[in-house]
Amino acid sequence: MAEPGEGGERKPTEPPDYTVYRSRPRLIDRIRKPDLSSLTGRLKRGGGGNGAKPPKAKADRPWWRKGLKWFGIFVVGWILLSMLAFAISAQIQKSKLADGIDKTLHGNPFMLVSPQTILVLGTDVRSGAFAGADEAESKNCLDAVTSGRPTDNNCQHGPYRSDTIMLIRAGRGTFRKLSIPRDTLADIPGIGEGKINAAYANGGAKLAIRTVEKLLGLNVDQVAIIDFDGFRKFIDTIGGIDVDLPTDVCSTVSGGAFNLKLKKGENHLDGFQAITLARTRENSCGSGQFTGTDIERAEFQQLILDGIKGKLTSITSLPLNFIKGPLIGWNAPKAMVSSMGFFTMPQMVISAAIGGGGTDVLKPSSTTAAGNLVISPQECERAAEKLLGGKPPRKPDCPQS
Repeated sequence: MAEPGEGGERKPTEPPDYTVYRSRPRLIDRIRKPDLSSLTGRLKRGGGGNGAKPPKAKADRPWWRKGLKWFGIFVVGWILLSMLAFAISAQIQKSKLADGIDKTLHGNPFMLVSPQTILVLGTDVRSGAFAGADEAESKNCLDAVTSGRPTDNNCQHGPYRSDTIMLIRAGRGTFRKLSIPRDTLADIPGIGEGKINAAYANGGAKLAIRTVEKLLGLNVDQVAIIDFDGFRKFIDTIGGIDVDLPTDVCSTVSGGAFNLKLKKGENHLDGFQAITLARTRENSCGSGQFTGTDIERAEFQQLILDGIKGKLTSITSLPLNFIKGPLIGWNAPKAMVSSMGFFTMPQMVISAAIGGGGTDVLKPSSTTAAGNLVISPQECERAAEKLLGGKPPRKPDCPQS
């Protein structure tokens, strides 16, 4: 343009002063080739003259899709919460184990790929919930015994022995159980020959571990000491268990504080009934029933474990187990004080759920005058090989005197 000057003449003006900006293409735009197909598709879907319907707005999408999405998020979160509760509780229980016990064990953290042998011990100490008149012990005594320490001066009715002795082989698709009767004759290191349950009274879990290893020639990788009150609460949390009894059972425990009268076949037990059955040694039904031997007692204990496994893996129990997930996760580890913490304990539970291998009990060949059950060398070797799935690392040492 020109501006008018003197005499009406237009003079050319200077170019306007402005800055030109040019955007640089993004790095990804320099690499990929232009694609017009997606633009064409969007134009068509937008009703570009071909009669196509416009896309639905988010608000027009089915409500159930959104609900399903949030339900899935809730399910995953609830499962993670249950697992977190289980892991924290397991680690708390591990912290209660007496110092030095872990040094006697041979385990590693990878149970699912490396099968391990777990020694399960239950003592005959009585808490207020399971004690008859004048049987209840103080909390200090209970804490000492259930942590694996020998009976100390805080206990009034000791010494306390191992009431339950069971070996579990878990991992790599295996979950086998072997019960050792509490009156089994064993060579207790530093003590001499006697009933195997005396090892716990004299040296706590450490000595019990060494005694079992010597008896069967194997290595104990993990230890779990049952807290009967915690065990009872856990069974009640999952709604009780079902056991298939091979015989009628009538028993009285703790001087009549707990009584059982069960029929042969399927029975539903709550926590107190299950613990009473696990401690049953005498028959009060009369003739024709179980004889009250340690062998039968060990079989009852294995039936209880099978009942717990069945309840936790049953399809019909799955909805209730899911609802109670965090509570079950918190209470399950409280059934025992164990060397297995937040990483190993879940692997043991998975092994129990998916593994198989059956149950077994050490069977005596004779009984001594003192009531000790004598196990033959052949029986010790057979039981150890069945439990481990192969020969034990050392020759079993089963005394015959």
